[in-house]
Amino acid sequence: MSLSPLRVRGHSADVNIKTSTTSSQASTEVRDAEILGLTTTLVGTSLQDKTSPIIISTTTGINELIETIDALATHPPSLYVDLEGVNLSRNGTISILQIYIMPCDTTYLIDVYVLKKDAFTYRTPLGRNLKEIFETPSIPKVFFDVRNDSDALYSHFGIRLAGVQDLQLMELATRSFSKRRVNGLARCIEHDASMTTAEIREWSVAKEKGKNLFAPERGGSYEVFNVRPLTTEIVQYCIQDVRFLPTLWRNYNGKLRGHWKSKVEIEVQNRIKLSQSRDYNGKGPHMALAPRGWK
Repeated sequence: MSLSPLRVRGHSADVNIKTSTTSSQASTEVRDAEILGLTTTLVGTSLQDKTSPIIISTTTGINELIETIDALATHPPSLYVDLEGVNLSRNGTISILQIYIMPCDTTYLIDVYVLKKDAFTYRTPLGRNLKEIFETPSIPKVFFDVRNDSDALYSHFGIRLAGVQDLQLMELATRSFSKRRVNGLARCIEHDASMTTAEIREWSVAKEKGKNLFAPERGGSYEVFNVRPLTTEIVQYCIQDVRFLPTLWRNYNGKLRGHWKSKVEIEVQNRIKLSQSRDYNGKGPHMALAPRGWK
C-alpha cells in the first residue's frame, strides 16, 4: 500500500497525515485514526500558540523590520498599528509600538522605551526610517481611533501621520443604527471580528490579565509597560487587539460605500489635525461622540 504525505498548516506545528492510494478498509481505518488525532491536536491549540511576537529593541531589528515593510503590498493594507505607554499622550510617554504585518502573520513589538528616538529616526543603509513610513500617504496604516496615538507620536517624535485608515470611523460609517456615539475596540472585536466563543473567552482573559497589571483602579500601574523584560501578560495584552484589526478592516471596508467613504477620509484628516493642535484633550466624554453632522 502506497502512502503519500499531506501537510496541514494552521497551528503551532505542521502535521503530516498519510493518505492511502488504495481504498482498502485498513487504510480507511488508519486515516480515520490519524484524522482523529489531528482534530484533538487542533482543539488543543490556542490563540497564544499563534501569537508569538517579535520584540525589537535594537537598531538591527529596526533595519530588518523596515526591509520587511518595504517589500509589502499596499492593498489591502499590510500594517495594523497600536501604541501603549504611560498616560499615552503629549503629557505621557510611548513605551511600545505594536505593528501587526498581515502578509507575514506576525506582530512586532517595537521597544520605544529602550530605543527612544532611534525607534523612528534610525536610518537603514538605504536611508529609510519608520518616521518616513508613518508619514507616507501611499503606505496605508490601519489604527483604531488614531487620535491619542497621533497626539503622542507628533508631540514626542514630530511624526505627522499620513495614509491612516481609522477603523473606529469605518465602523461608525457602516453602522445601520444610531451614529450618535462611537464604539470602543473591545465592543467591535466582540461583535465584528468573527471570533468563536472560545477565542472571545481567551482574548478576554488575556486583556483582563493585562488590565489587572496596569489599570490604577485595579491596583495596577501603567509603569508596567516600562518594566524590562516585558511580562508575559503585558506581551499578550499588546498583541491581542492588533491581531484582530485586519478582520475588522475587511468587515467594515466591504460595507463602506459612496459618500460615507469620503466622509471617513475627511474625518481621519480632521482627527489627525485636531490631535496636533495646542488645545487637544484626549480624555473625557467628548471622545465618545460621533463627528458633527454624522447621522
